[in-house]
Amino acid sequence: MDSPNCFGTLLLIEDNPGDVRLIRETLKEGRLDPTVHAVSAGSEAIDFLRRTGDYDDAPRPDLILLDLHLPRMDGEDVLEEVTEEIAEIPVVVLSGSLQGADRKLEGIGDQIDACLEKPLDSDDFVELSRSLQDSSH
Repeated sequence: MDSPNCFGTLLLIEDNPGDVRLIRETLKEGRLDPTVHAVSAGSEAIDFLRRTGDYDDAPRPDLILLDLHLPRMDGEDVLEEVTEEIAEIPVVVLSGSLQGADRKLEGIGDQIDACLEKPLDSDDFVELSRSLQDSSH
């Protein structure tokens, strides 16, 4: 079976180290092999996307996985700060529960491409990745 196409560089914005590990494992399980750059705070994500501070040589990500619930600056605030920088980058919001996320997503729906519930299922993520890649070409 052919390996699915994958995004070359992925920015994971997630403050829980356990979730970071699980997401990396899910990507491997789904036979996706992007270069994953993980940041744990909204301010770090902004620096990464703007290539400032410690991230002046950061690559432009092909996909962003964004946890909505971050300390100090949540995912919605990050999206508001970097609207121009992410205009052409698919954004997938990660949420511990999609039930409560609906209200939060109302204000940012036009900036995101999909929403997934944690923990990620590798098959669902592979399918989503393929559809995002197809729509970006």
